[in-house]
Amino acid sequence: MNYNWDWGVLVREPYLEWLTSGFTWTIVVSLTAWVLAFSLGSVIGIMRTTNSNLLRRIATCYVELFRNIPLLVQMFLWYFVFPELLPQDAGMWVKRGMPMPEFTTAAICLGLYTASRVAEQVRAGINSIGQGQRNAGLAMGLTPAQVYRYVLLPVAYRIIVPPLTSEFLTIFKNSSVALTIGVLETTAQARQIEEYTFQGFEAFTAATVLYIIVTSIVMLLMRFVEGRVSIPGMISLGAK
Repeated sequence: MNYNWDWGVLVREPYLEWLTSGFTWTIVVSLTAWVLAFSLGSVIGIMRTTNSNLLRRIATCYVELFRNIPLLVQMFLWYFVFPELLPQDAGMWVKRGMPMPEFTTAAICLGLYTASRVAEQVRAGINSIGQGQRNAGLAMGLTPAQVYRYVLLPVAYRIIVPPLTSEFLTIFKNSSVALTIGVLETTAQARQIEEYTFQGFEAFTAATVLYIIVTSIVMLLMRFVEGRVSIPGMISLGAK
């Protein structure tokens, strides 16, 4: 049986609108999840480097729990299981009363999962800084919190720009898992176009191109950022 190619399906309505809508949801879910992942991951990463055994253990438990459970399983747990563990009224609100429950669940789940990975990047960045800088800050009269704010974190974030870029790219690709709970992002819309038109090659090629475009833009932007914030002797640019 010969396959009937029809690239024009991608620009016909409503399929073009579906792709545009799906790509928009991919961006929104990914950026929302990244804000949560970067914020929470930074806190968890800092906790893993403090002198408090309790804080380090709490942070370690978080990282090991969220990093070692597959994202797909976590997505199902948050969407299908978590509401059932709440009191009845609260569970019903999460499932039906909460604004855009599928989107909210996907963004939170993806954010919490990625936060465990960002935390490890932040921890590694802080630990890569010599103990002497921490001691020097304390010797100058800075509090431990001020040492993190003014000495350790500004350097650590600049060191870990490359691995953070990788996590930022990954969060866009992982957003496709959200289709399993009903978020009509790029991959979900490509599947829907295939079901309506039987033009699967065209639909998924378009989805692939969209993912390549967004990840390429992110790579170029972060490449520029890496060049601007690099610390001589601590970050080696691939272009060199």
